[in-house]
Amino acid sequence: QVQLVESGGGLVQAGGSLRLSCAASGLTFSSYAMGWFRQAPGKEREFVGIITWSGGSTYYQDSVKGRFTISRDNAKNTVYLQMNSLKPEDTAVYYCAAGSGTVSKRQYDYWGQGTQVTVSS
Repeated sequence: QVQLVESGGGLVQAGGSLRLSCAASGLTFSSYAMGWFRQAPGKEREFVGIITWSGGSTYYQDSVKGRFTISRDNAKNTVYLQMNSLKPEDTAVYYCAAGSGTVSKRQYDYWGQGTQVTVSS
C-alpha cells in the first residue's frame, strides 16, 4: 500500500532551520507532484508549497517564499522541505502529499501522517 512518512520535525528557536523529509513507497513516485501542507491548532490545513513530478518547478504560498525550499530525489522516492528563518507562526503539523499538482488539498491522493514543527520565540 502507499505510504508517505515524514520526518525531521522538532523544536527550534525563531530564526533557526529545519529540514523535513518525506519518504514514499507503494507508488510511482516520479509520476506525482508532491505538496507540503501544514495545520496549526484550531486552523484549517493550508498549502505550503509544491514541486512538480520532475522537480523542475516549485510554487510556494506567499508567507514562506524566500524562506522555504522544496526539492525531491526521485531515485530515493523522497521529497524535502528546507525551512530557514523560521518564525513562531510557522508552528504546525507539516504534511506531505502526493497528487496532481495544485494548491488545493482536495486534489491530493495520498497523505503522510504529519510531523510536528514548533518554533519558539
